[in-house]
This record gives sequence, structure tokens and C-alpha cells, in this order.
Amino acid sequence: MRLNERYGIAGSGINVGMDVTHRDGGLRVQGELFIRMVDAATGAVLHDEHRKNIITLDAGILVAILCRNPANRPNGINMLAVGTGATGAILSPNAPDNRQRKLNAEIARKGFSSTVFRDGTGAAVAYPTNIVDFTCTYGEAEAVGPINEMGLLATISSNPAVQNPNPNTFPTRDTTVDVSTLDILVNYVCVSVISKPSTAVLTIVWRITF
Repeated sequence: MRLNERYGIAGSGINVGMDVTHRDGGLRVQGELFIRMVDAATGAVLHDEHRKNIITLDAGILVAILCRNPANRPNGINMLAVGTGATGAILSPNAPDNRQRKLNAEIARKGFSSTVFRDGTGAAVAYPTNIVDFTCTYGEAEAVGPINEMGLLATISSNPAVQNPNPNTFPTRDTTVDVSTLDILVNYVCVSVISKPSTAVLTIVWRITF
């Protein structure tokens, strides 16, 4: 069973970070992710986890840019990055903060293997909805290391090797920095260390509900 099928039912998200609300409270941006790592040879499950994440404050800037003129950015959300820089204890890292502007210690980023719209029941559909699953898979030789932070990015370059990070390092958040030519961190999460060996495949499904 594929990971997208396993986690087809839309879960309740978490209301943090960017929050856009109608008068009836009916619209809130929510994020969650499903993480699974398996042994490449045997298929044995090495790690299986469902977590909520935060929507960063910079996500609001990205939305404003795209609403004003989509041509001002070459990409919307187009990559998933992983890193080793979460602060705090190994088994209990500090909670993520919506002021985060980049990963603290990024080791890899990659485009999505699929993006899927889902309806309110979690079923994949061919028409646009307010629920999107972004799926990224890191193969055996990719993202090897003690992963404890992850994020969704809207990058300037479509080449993962070309990075244009925000110069601000958390907790600094200088809103006068022009992000027009910078990668924008949209979602961020810290996790207990996932030690990915070169013999495992790591798949992350990141779901956003608008």
C-alpha cells in the first residue's frame, strides 16, 4: 500500500502561524505531515509518524506576492527540505516557531514526486479543492543523516543544488528584507531524530488544508 493511500483520510489540522478566517470561522490554513521510512531491500517499516506543523509568517508574504502578481515568483511551493539543525533535546526538540525563515542546518532538498488534491473525505480527486498533498521521496543515497527538521519551500530556482536562503537566522526576522529573489519557507516542523541510513527510503506526505 502506498503512503498516499494509507493516509487518504483527511485529518484535523492545527491552526497556527498564518491564520485567515472568515466571519464564521470557516477558513483556516492547516498543516500536517505523514512520515514513513522503509528498508529499501526488505520494505520493512523503520519509522512511521504523523505530525502537525506550523505555517510560517513568511507564508503570508508568499500568498500576498502571488495574489498581487503570480509572475513575480517563478514557483509556488515546489520543494521539501530536511535538515539536522532543530534546537533542544534530541528526543524532544524545541517547538517550531512561525518566525522561522529557513532550516537551521539543511542537508537536502528535493522536488515532489506527486501533488494531489483531496476532497473532504480524504479521497484523491482530479479537480481543485482546498486540500493538497505534497509528496517527496528521498532514495537510499539521499538525505542520509540524523534528520530532525523539515520544511516546505517556494524556491527561486527549480534546481535543488541552487539555494537562495533568507539571510535571517532564527530568531532574527527582519521584515524589511526583500524576499523577491529568495527562497521562502512556508511550513516548518521539528521532529525527534530520524536516523536515515543509506539503505532506507524516506517518504514524506505534507498536507495543507486552506
